[in-house]
Amino acid sequence: MHPREISIQDYEYPLPDDKIAYFPLEQRDQSKLLIFQKGTIREDIYRNLAGYLAPGTLLVFNDTRVINARILFAKPTGAVIEIFCLEPQESVRDYAWALNRTHSARWKCLIGGAGKWKQPFLQRSIGVEGIEVILKVRLVERRSDTYVAEFSWDPGTCTFAEILEHAGNTPLPPYIKRAAEASDTSRYQTIYSRFEGSVAAPTAGLHFTQRLFDSLEQAGIETAFVTLHVGAGTFKPVKSATMEGHEMHAEYMDVSIGLIHTLIRYLDQGITCVGTTSVRTLESLYWMGRRILNHPD
Repeated sequence: MHPREISIQDYEYPLPDDKIAYFPLEQRDQSKLLIFQKGTIREDIYRNLAGYLAPGTLLVFNDTRVINARILFAKPTGAVIEIFCLEPQESVRDYAWALNRTHSARWKCLIGGAGKWKQPFLQRSIGVEGIEVILKVRLVERRSDTYVAEFSWDPGTCTFAEILEHAGNTPLPPYIKRAAEASDTSRYQTIYSRFEGSVAAPTAGLHFTQRLFDSLEQAGIETAFVTLHVGAGTFKPVKSATMEGHEMHAEYMDVSIGLIHTLIRYLDQGITCVGTTSVRTLESLYWMGRRILNHPD
Protein backbone atom coordinates (compact mmCIF):
# COMPACT_ATOMS: atom_id res chain seq x y z
CA MET A 1 0.00 0.00 0.00
CA HIS A 2 1.26 3.47 -0.88
CA PRO A 3 1.40 5.81 2.15
CA ARG A 4 -1.04 8.20 0.48
CA GLU A 5 -3.70 5.46 0.67
CA ILE A 6 -3.44 5.01 4.46
CA SER A 7 -6.90 5.31 5.99
CA ILE A 8 -7.45 7.61 8.96
CA GLN A 9 -9.94 5.07 10.36
CA ASP A 10 -7.01 2.72 11.04
CA TYR A 11 -5.71 5.23 13.59
CA GLU A 12 -8.86 5.82 15.61
CA TYR A 13 -8.59 4.90 19.28
CA PRO A 14 -10.40 5.76 22.50
CA LEU A 15 -8.86 8.49 24.67
CA PRO A 16 -10.74 8.60 27.99
CA ASP A 17 -10.77 12.00 29.66
CA ASP A 18 -9.43 10.53 32.91
CA LYS A 19 -6.28 9.36 31.10
CA ILE A 20 -5.27 12.92 30.17
CA ALA A 21 -2.87 14.68 32.55
CA TYR A 22 -4.31 18.17 32.94
CA PHE A 23 -1.35 19.25 35.08
CA PRO A 24 2.26 17.99 35.00
CA LEU A 25 3.99 16.19 37.85
CA GLU A 26 5.93 18.40 40.24
CA GLN A 27 9.15 16.64 39.20
CA ARG A 28 9.41 16.41 35.42
CA ASP A 29 11.65 13.34 35.35
CA GLN A 30 9.20 11.31 37.46
CA SER A 31 6.91 10.98 34.44
CA LYS A 32 6.27 7.46 33.17
CA LEU A 33 8.54 5.98 30.53
CA LEU A 34 7.25 3.12 28.38
CA ILE A 35 9.92 0.48 27.74
CA PHE A 36 9.75 -2.02 24.88
CA GLN A 37 12.66 -4.42 25.22
CA LYS A 38 13.16 -7.89 23.77
CA GLY A 39 9.47 -8.30 23.03
CA THR A 40 8.24 -7.20 26.46
CA ILE A 41 6.56 -3.97 27.53
CA ARG A 42 6.96 -2.42 30.96
CA GLU A 43 7.06 0.94 32.70
CA ASP A 44 9.81 2.97 34.30
CA ILE A 45 10.37 6.71 34.81
CA TYR A 46 12.31 9.23 32.75
CA ARG A 47 14.90 9.72 35.45
CA ASN A 48 16.25 6.25 34.58
CA LEU A 49 16.46 6.85 30.82
CA ALA A 50 20.28 6.71 30.71
CA GLY A 51 20.18 3.04 31.70
CA TYR A 52 18.35 2.14 28.48
CA LEU A 53 20.65 3.91 26.02
CA ALA A 54 23.99 2.57 24.81
CA PRO A 55 27.09 4.66 25.54
CA GLY A 56 28.02 6.65 22.48
CA THR A 57 24.39 7.29 21.50
CA LEU A 58 23.58 10.76 20.20
CA LEU A 59 20.32 12.22 21.54
CA VAL A 60 18.81 14.93 19.32
CA PHE A 61 16.52 17.52 20.93
CA ASN A 62 14.35 20.31 19.54
CA ASP A 63 15.25 23.59 21.29
CA THR A 64 12.28 25.60 20.04
CA ARG A 65 10.52 27.84 22.56
CA VAL A 66 6.73 28.23 22.81
CA ILE A 67 5.32 31.72 22.36
CA ASN A 68 2.20 33.03 24.12
CA ALA A 69 0.28 32.62 20.87
CA ARG A 70 -3.30 33.09 22.15
CA ILE A 71 -4.46 36.72 22.49
CA LEU A 72 -7.95 37.54 23.73
CA PHE A 73 -9.84 40.71 22.79
CA ALA A 74 -13.10 41.62 24.54
CA LYS A 75 -15.74 43.44 22.49
CA PRO A 76 -17.88 46.19 24.11
CA THR A 77 -20.74 43.66 24.17
CA GLY A 78 -18.66 41.32 26.33
CA ALA A 79 -18.06 38.77 23.58
CA VAL A 80 -14.48 37.51 23.40
CA ILE A 81 -12.53 37.12 20.17
CA GLU A 82 -9.54 34.75 20.40
CA ILE A 83 -6.67 35.25 17.98
CA PHE A 84 -4.20 32.37 17.76
CA CYS A 85 -0.96 33.52 16.10
CA LEU A 86 0.43 30.70 13.94
CA GLU A 87 3.37 32.10 11.99
CA PRO A 88 4.64 35.34 10.41
CA GLN A 89 2.78 36.37 7.28
CA GLU A 90 5.93 37.47 5.46
CA SER A 91 7.13 35.17 2.70
CA VAL A 92 10.57 35.11 4.32
CA ARG A 93 9.55 33.38 7.51
CA ASP A 94 12.43 34.48 9.73
CA TYR A 95 10.97 34.16 13.21
CA ALA A 96 13.68 36.16 14.95
CA TRP A 97 13.11 39.05 12.55
CA ALA A 98 9.32 38.81 12.82
CA LEU A 99 9.30 38.68 16.63
CA ASN A 100 11.60 41.68 16.83
CA ARG A 101 9.33 43.85 14.70
CA THR A 102 8.28 47.14 16.30
CA HIS A 103 5.14 49.25 15.69
CA SER A 104 3.29 46.57 13.67
CA ALA A 105 3.36 42.93 12.56
CA ARG A 106 1.30 40.70 10.27
CA TRP A 107 0.70 37.06 11.23
CA LYS A 108 -1.29 34.12 9.93
CA CYS A 109 -3.86 33.30 12.58
CA LEU A 110 -6.77 31.17 13.63
CA ILE A 111 -9.65 33.23 15.00
CA GLY A 112 -12.22 32.00 17.48
CA GLY A 113 -15.49 33.89 17.17
CA ALA A 114 -14.58 35.45 13.83
CA GLY A 115 -18.26 35.65 12.91
CA LYS A 116 -18.78 38.09 15.79
CA TRP A 117 -16.02 40.41 14.59
CA LYS A 118 -17.81 43.26 12.80
CA GLN A 119 -15.66 46.24 13.80
CA PRO A 120 -12.78 47.59 11.68
CA PHE A 121 -10.40 46.70 14.48
CA LEU A 122 -10.24 45.40 18.05
CA GLN A 123 -8.11 46.89 20.77
CA ARG A 124 -7.02 46.40 24.36
CA SER A 125 -4.61 47.94 26.84
CA ILE A 126 -1.64 46.00 28.20
CA GLY A 127 1.28 46.80 30.46
CA VAL A 128 4.81 46.30 29.12
CA GLU A 129 7.61 47.02 31.59
CA GLY A 130 5.43 49.49 33.47
CA ILE A 131 4.28 51.31 30.33
CA GLU A 132 0.69 51.25 29.09
CA VAL A 133 0.54 50.03 25.51
CA ILE A 134 -2.57 50.20 23.31
CA LEU A 135 -2.69 47.07 21.15
CA LYS A 136 -4.91 47.01 18.06
CA VAL A 137 -5.63 44.28 15.53
CA ARG A 138 -7.44 44.32 12.17
CA LEU A 139 -8.28 41.63 9.65
CA VAL A 140 -6.26 41.88 6.45
CA GLU A 141 -7.26 38.72 4.59
CA ARG A 142 -9.53 35.71 4.97
CA ARG A 143 -8.07 32.48 3.59
CA SER A 144 -9.51 29.00 3.23
CA ASP A 145 -8.30 27.79 6.63
CA THR A 146 -6.58 30.80 8.23
CA TYR A 147 -6.68 34.57 8.46
CA VAL A 148 -4.02 37.24 8.13
CA ALA A 149 -4.21 39.79 10.94
CA GLU A 150 -2.22 42.97 11.40
CA PHE A 151 -1.26 43.98 14.92
CA SER A 152 -0.18 47.53 15.74
CA TRP A 153 0.70 49.10 19.06
CA ASP A 154 1.37 52.49 20.59
CA PRO A 155 3.94 53.35 21.77
CA GLY A 156 5.61 51.21 19.14
CA THR A 157 9.03 50.91 20.69
CA CYS A 158 8.50 47.43 22.16
CA THR A 159 8.85 44.31 20.03
CA PHE A 160 6.13 41.90 18.97
CA ALA A 161 7.80 39.29 21.18
CA GLU A 162 7.17 41.59 24.15
CA ILE A 163 3.58 42.12 23.00
CA LEU A 164 3.00 38.35 22.96
CA GLU A 165 4.69 37.90 26.32
CA HIS A 166 2.43 40.43 28.05
CA ALA A 167 -0.80 40.12 26.04
CA GLY A 168 -0.84 36.45 25.10
CA ASN A 169 -1.65 33.21 26.86
CA THR A 170 0.12 29.85 26.79
CA PRO A 171 -1.31 27.83 23.85
CA LEU A 172 -2.18 24.61 25.65
CA PRO A 173 -3.16 21.69 23.37
CA PRO A 174 -6.89 21.42 22.54
CA TYR A 175 -7.25 18.20 24.55
CA ILE A 176 -6.20 20.09 27.72
CA LYS A 177 -9.61 21.54 28.41
CA ARG A 178 -8.76 24.18 30.97
CA ALA A 179 -7.64 27.81 30.96
CA ALA A 180 -3.91 28.51 30.94
CA GLU A 181 -2.44 29.34 34.34
CA ALA A 182 0.65 31.26 35.39
CA SER A 183 2.55 28.02 36.04
CA ASP A 184 2.06 26.95 32.41
CA THR A 185 4.40 29.72 31.29
CA SER A 186 7.35 27.71 32.57
CA ARG A 187 5.98 24.17 32.71
CA TYR A 188 4.75 24.07 29.11
CA GLN A 189 8.31 24.74 28.05
CA THR A 190 11.36 22.47 27.92
CA ILE A 191 14.20 23.48 30.23
CA TYR A 192 16.49 23.77 27.19
CA SER A 193 14.11 25.83 25.03
CA ARG A 194 15.98 28.64 23.32
CA PHE A 195 14.50 30.02 20.10
CA GLU A 196 10.97 31.43 20.15
CA GLY A 197 8.45 30.43 17.50
CA SER A 198 6.38 27.34 18.42
CA VAL A 199 2.66 27.23 19.09
CA ALA A 200 3.08 23.86 20.85
CA ALA A 201 5.84 22.35 22.94
CA PRO A 202 7.95 19.41 21.73
CA THR A 203 6.18 17.24 24.27
CA ALA A 204 8.69 14.43 24.81
CA GLY A 205 11.26 16.98 25.92
CA LEU A 206 9.06 18.29 28.72
CA HIS A 207 10.17 15.36 30.92
CA PHE A 208 13.88 16.22 30.90
CA THR A 209 15.57 17.86 33.89
CA GLN A 210 19.13 18.98 34.55
CA ARG A 211 19.49 15.93 36.80
CA LEU A 212 18.57 13.72 33.85
CA PHE A 213 20.99 15.52 31.54
CA ASP A 214 23.75 14.99 34.12
CA SER A 215 23.02 11.26 34.24
CA LEU A 216 23.10 11.06 30.43
CA GLU A 217 26.48 12.76 30.34
CA GLN A 218 27.85 10.41 33.00
CA ALA A 219 26.65 7.44 30.92
CA GLY A 220 28.58 8.63 27.86
CA ILE A 221 25.51 9.78 25.94
CA GLU A 222 25.95 12.88 23.78
CA THR A 223 23.34 15.53 23.04
CA ALA A 224 22.68 17.80 20.05
CA PHE A 225 19.98 20.32 19.15
CA VAL A 226 17.90 21.26 16.13
CA THR A 227 15.22 23.94 15.92
CA LEU A 228 11.78 23.21 14.48
CA HIS A 229 8.98 25.62 15.27
CA VAL A 230 5.82 23.56 15.73
CA GLY A 231 2.99 24.99 13.67
CA ALA A 232 -0.76 24.66 13.30
CA GLY A 233 -0.44 21.31 11.54
CA THR A 234 0.12 19.61 14.87
CA PHE A 235 -3.43 20.60 15.90
CA LYS A 236 -5.21 20.34 12.57
CA PRO A 237 -7.60 17.36 12.57
CA VAL A 238 -7.50 14.94 9.64
CA LYS A 239 -10.89 15.17 7.92
CA SER A 240 -10.10 13.28 4.72
CA ALA A 241 -10.62 9.54 4.45
CA THR A 242 -7.01 8.91 3.39
CA MET A 243 -3.68 10.59 3.92
CA GLU A 244 -3.59 11.86 0.33
CA GLY A 245 -6.46 14.26 0.98
CA HIS A 246 -4.91 15.86 4.07
CA GLU A 247 -3.07 19.17 3.59
CA MET A 248 0.02 19.44 5.77
CA HIS A 249 1.25 22.83 6.93
CA ALA A 250 4.91 23.68 6.42
CA GLU A 251 7.06 24.33 9.49
CA TYR A 252 10.20 26.41 9.96
CA MET A 253 13.39 24.52 10.83
CA ASP A 254 16.95 25.64 11.49
CA VAL A 255 19.89 23.22 11.53
CA SER A 256 23.53 24.24 11.77
CA ILE A 257 26.31 22.93 9.53
CA GLY A 258 28.03 21.73 12.69
CA LEU A 259 25.03 19.56 13.57
CA ILE A 260 25.10 17.96 10.10
CA HIS A 261 28.76 17.06 10.58
CA THR A 262 27.90 15.61 14.01
CA LEU A 263 25.13 13.46 12.52
CA ILE A 264 27.53 12.07 9.93
CA ARG A 265 30.00 11.11 12.67
CA TYR A 266 27.30 9.26 14.60
CA LEU A 267 25.73 7.33 11.73
CA ASP A 268 27.42 4.11 12.81
CA GLN A 269 27.08 4.68 16.55
CA GLY A 270 23.38 5.37 16.92
CA ILE A 271 21.16 8.45 16.75
CA THR A 272 18.03 8.73 18.89
CA CYS A 273 15.50 11.55 18.45
CA VAL A 274 13.63 13.00 21.41
CA GLY A 275 10.09 13.43 20.14
CA THR A 276 8.46 13.53 16.73
CA THR A 277 9.55 17.09 15.95
CA SER A 278 13.22 16.05 16.08
CA VAL A 279 12.39 12.98 13.98
CA ARG A 280 10.74 14.94 11.20
CA THR A 281 13.55 17.50 11.20
CA LEU A 282 16.15 14.79 10.54
CA GLU A 283 13.87 13.07 8.00
CA SER A 284 13.47 16.38 6.18
CA LEU A 285 17.24 16.86 6.13
CA TYR A 286 17.58 13.50 4.38
CA TRP A 287 15.05 14.32 1.66
CA MET A 288 16.44 17.82 1.19
CA GLY A 289 19.88 16.28 0.75
CA ARG A 290 18.57 13.91 -1.92
CA ARG A 291 17.00 16.79 -3.78
CA ILE A 292 20.18 18.86 -3.61
CA LEU A 293 22.15 15.90 -4.97
CA ASN A 294 19.47 15.37 -7.67
CA HIS A 295 18.73 11.83 -6.55
CA PRO A 296 15.34 10.43 -7.60
CA ASP A 297 12.77 9.85 -4.86
